[in-house]
Parts: sequence; C-alpha cells; structure tokens
Amino acid sequence: MTVALYAISVSVLMHVAWNLMARHVESKCDFLWWGILCHLILIGPISIYGLYAHALWSPELLITIGITSVANSLYFASLRQAYHYAPVTVVYPLARSSPVLIAVWALFFFDEQLPVNAWIGIVVSVIGLWFLALSVKEGDAKHALPWAIAAALFTSIYSLSDKVATSYLPTFISMLGFVSVGYLFSFVVLSVYNKKSKGKVIPVRRPPWRYLIPGGMFIGTSYALVIYAMVYLPAAYVVTLANAGIVIAVLVSLVLMKERFAWKPRIAALGVILIGLFLVGFSRA
Repeated sequence: MTVALYAISVSVLMHVAWNLMARHVESKCDFLWWGILCHLILIGPISIYGLYAHALWSPELLITIGITSVANSLYFASLRQAYHYAPVTVVYPLARSSPVLIAVWALFFFDEQLPVNAWIGIVVSVIGLWFLALSVKEGDAKHALPWAIAAALFTSIYSLSDKVATSYLPTFISMLGFVSVGYLFSFVVLSVYNKKSKGKVIPVRRPPWRYLIPGGMFIGTSYALVIYAMVYLPAAYVVTLANAGIVIAVLVSLVLMKERFAWKPRIAALGVILIGLFLVGFSRA
C-alpha cells in the first residue's frame, strides 16, 4: 500500500505540473501532440527496449497492448471533441469520473470485490467531480457532455487493460515501454486527426522548450506510475486516488492564479471529492 501511495503521489505531482505548463501554452501549439512526440523521442527508445527485454511475452500481453493503445487514442480524440464545446475546467473532471465504471467492469469481468466503504468513496468522489464541472458556467456543457462521458468510458477500458498487463510487466521500465507503445499509436491517431481537421499534421506553433521538455518527460512517466501502483491496488482505487491531482490543480488556480470564478461551489465540490478520497484511502488502510 505504501509503495502504491508513493507512486500515485509522484504521478499526481507530475500530472499537475503537466497541466499547469499546458495552461501557459497557446492552444494553437497543441501541447498534447508535442508532449507525446517529445516523450517518444526522449523516453520511447529506451522504454520500448525495456518492454522488449523485460516483459513476460504472451498473447494476453499483446491483447492488452492493443486494447490500451486503441482505448487511449479514443480517449484523447474524445477529449479533443469535448474541448470544442467547453473548457478544460468543465470537461476534464467529467472525463475523470471513470472510477465507478472501472469498479463495475472489474466486478463483472474479474469478480473483483470491493468493500462497501470503498464503493461509497468512489461514488462520492465522482459526484464531487460532476459538481465541480457543472459549477463552472462556461462553454456549451450540453454538447460537451457526451464526449466527456465517452472519454470516461475509454479511460475505464484502458485502465482495466493496464491492470491485466501488470501481470506481464515485471519492471517499471517495461511498464514505461507499455505506455510508449500506446502513445506511439495515439500519436499516429492525433496526427491523422490534425490532418483531417486542420489540413496539416504538425501544429502551427511549437511550445517553448522550457515547457515542452519537462512536459514530454512527465506525460508518460506519470501514466506509468499509475500502472505501477496497480500492482498493489485495484485499478478503481488507483484512478480514484490519482484524481487528487484535480483537487491540487483547482487549489492552485484559486490561490496562486487568483481564478476566483464560482469559487464557493468549486470549494464545496473539492470538499466532496476529498471525502471520497479519504473513504477510499482508509478502506485499504
């Protein structure tokens, strides 16, 4: 449990840093596309070799690589569509409401039994996420909602696939390679998306190097740390606890960035999310 919490904590910090850097980059730079490319250049070669050398290769592992790669790509595509209608403050909390689906799929497919207080914590945290998203009256939430729900669905699919894959990934470098293979597929999908929607593959501008380099280092490593935590905890627990990053990001926006719009309902929503996180955390204590 302690090892998993350390992994989740570092992952959360990296994810918050990634999102804060993304907020300082113009949307036309397409920070996600560049970040994945940077990951593939800086980390991809050594991590994919680590996957090749260390993984316990089997048909099951190949299936999980395929499922995760496709579901991750569809998650990114769904997020992009949702962002056409509403900002990240509305879309992202909805997209991160996947833990309930993960718990249901795990129970249905793998007979994974969770304690009652864990179920309550997961549901409460998701209610808080929805409250947080809908408290921000920006954009067209009605049209963004189906795409955000689709993103949550695809998150639940690749998270369960990741959990299964941990049985065949004995080292962290092999897990990082698993992420890199999935990101390679996602990069191709996002490039095709750019070509069809904007007429060119490469975004019109590149993010500054001071954001791009750490962003590329963090985007895949934070994801691999989540997979590592799944060695010790059920996937629903890990994804729920990883949503602590949303709490930190909102607090940073309120306190440091002085973004005080709808601050009362947002603070209330954070309280609900934290109650859910504590219930999940203490259910494994």
